[in-house]
Amino acid sequence: MNTPSSRAQSAAPAQTTNQPESGFSYTREFFAGLVDHALAHAKKLGASDAGADASEGCGLSVNVRKGELETVERNRDKSLGVTVYLGHRRGNASTSDFSPAAVERTVQAAYDIARFTAEDPVAGLPDEADIAPADTHRDLQLFHPWAITSEEAAQLALQCEAAALKTHRRITNSEGAGVSAQQSHFFSAHTRGFRGGYASSRHSISVAPIASLPGRNGEMQRDAWYSSERNATDLAAPEAVGRYAAQRALARLGSRKIPTTECPVLFESPLAAGLLGSFVQAVSGGALYRKTSFLVDSLGKPVFAKHIDVSEDPFILGGKGSSPYDEEGVRVAPRQVVQRGRVQGYFLSTYSARKLGMKTTGNAGGSHNLVLSSRLTQAGDDLDAMLQKLGTGLFVIELMGQGVNYVTGDYSRGASGFWVENGRIAYPVHEITIAGNLKDMLRGIEAVGADSYTYGAKTVGSILINRMKVAGS
Repeated sequence: MNTPSSRAQSAAPAQTTNQPESGFSYTREFFAGLVDHALAHAKKLGASDAGADASEGCGLSVNVRKGELETVERNRDKSLGVTVYLGHRRGNASTSDFSPAAVERTVQAAYDIARFTAEDPVAGLPDEADIAPADTHRDLQLFHPWAITSEEAAQLALQCEAAALKTHRRITNSEGAGVSAQQSHFFSAHTRGFRGGYASSRHSISVAPIASLPGRNGEMQRDAWYSSERNATDLAAPEAVGRYAAQRALARLGSRKIPTTECPVLFESPLAAGLLGSFVQAVSGGALYRKTSFLVDSLGKPVFAKHIDVSEDPFILGGKGSSPYDEEGVRVAPRQVVQRGRVQGYFLSTYSARKLGMKTTGNAGGSHNLVLSSRLTQAGDDLDAMLQKLGTGLFVIELMGQGVNYVTGDYSRGASGFWVENGRIAYPVHEITIAGNLKDMLRGIEAVGADSYTYGAKTVGSILINRMKVAGS
């Protein structure tokens, strides 16, 4: 299945300002003053250290169904968060009231919480040596406001749904289509010397058509697709999103159960990003210091197949996981997380790093633009080539449930997709469960496709795993 790549219509040109005229109510300068007031009051109360973060978000979401407008929602929120340290005791409080009196009450609340909180030897702001200096803060082109009206958004959603419904007579219904335009900005500072903030945006078009096959007891199959980008000009055209979602739903008609078996499994690229996400969670600081991960003490050890690499780059222009520093103001840098299957680094905040006796990796708030790749992948390894590599087995396009035990690595998920024979799709399948252990699954990756797909902050092609249990009828 080739994903749509044509661009959206009626998208606004990119802008890079975070002034109120771009849709915000507050300027960065106002937020800086708010934060400075909070920090000064914390010091006045006797805090040894303090940090504050002021933010604002706003947006528009429009949903349609069966050619009719269903909902128009405008959202706007704001917040000031304050963290106060009394030695190794920490307190946190927040408010949506930006008046000077409310700011001081919030600081007082955080201070009072810290006074009655037990000491934690590793609690505290990042070390000054880890802070990203102001002159290293990059403009990563993360902010592209979309000046779209609710009427224009509804028109795009209607075009998307209409394209899905027109794809084939068996597309008989729809769960609706939607368009969303969101933007936010923040300013953060703390008493270890960090000061910074930036604006960002995220826009999307989505649809969920339903296909039916009257001759098979009224069988209905649903699928969905979407396009999500920071810049609306990079969105797929609404018609392309609608047609592709419809094609996915149509392909699932005639689904059947299969006998329980053990076979190779090919994960479609959006689902393959979930496997990478499972690895990230297992080597993240909280799970490691609590010893609730199947990858405790995995640094330097083989976890993936030998041909697998995982890289992280926070500085990709416009990337969904890009940031000039992490949520604590700690410097970030491109790095190799996995090399030839071996773990080269964890994902650590200041707190989790101290708990482990290590240094922060600049991952407070999550990972930054991960790419999983294979040294065996060739330019021609598209989905058809990956099906050939699969041979006879299961091609999975949807997973259900949250059946992952990160303590043991046990993996069990409801699934649907296609049974493949001799490298060609034979028929769609549903009501099955795939099971294995993530240790074996990661080591058992036989191939990664060139059909790379970016899902959130993770980019990966389809992934072929040598063997998994498939529970069917």
